[in-house]
Amino acid sequence: MNTLFPIFVKLDQLQTLIVGGGYVGLEKLTAVLANSPAAPVTLVAPEIRAEIRELAAAHPGVTLVQVRYDDTYLTDKDLVIVGTNDKAVNRQVQADCKARKILVNVADTPPLCDFYLSSVVKKGDLKIAISTNGKSPTFAKRFREVLEEMLPDSLQETLDNLTAIRQQLTGDFQAKMDRLNEITKVLK
Repeated sequence: MNTLFPIFVKLDQLQTLIVGGGYVGLEKLTAVLANSPAAPVTLVAPEIRAEIRELAAAHPGVTLVQVRYDDTYLTDKDLVIVGTNDKAVNRQVQADCKARKILVNVADTPPLCDFYLSSVVKKGDLKIAISTNGKSPTFAKRFREVLEEMLPDSLQETLDNLTAIRQQLTGDFQAKMDRLNEITKVLK
């Protein structure tokens, strides 16, 4: 049973650390910036791929530090994502995060994760996160692709219209909810 609690965090208001400068580090940095382009991110690794450097050059909030991981890089961090090819380093970062009560994700190692990165469907302001409880990121990715094809691009117009309607509604909370439920009933 999937007992994960889904949340959407404001990464542009958090300090994120990514440990790993290879392909997985690139994948994680890309995912972070695709969802929160202004997020302040520090990426630490002894070697950093050229693609990561290019991505960082386009995002002023990204700081690259080409050194081996050290726990001092956890200072003032709110969230950590680990993606190195060194299992000992991954375990050390996870242990250091636990000691400091910092949430951590260790790529491809569900037992070491406090949270999982979801596969995300985006249509304007609509965001749908897909989780397989860490069991199959590939399935989540494929399902995301199916949903992206199914959902019309016109959803943003619908969201904008519903926002305008919501702002014009009067009455107590229950009356507003009843009216919005009536309006959106056509989505069934």
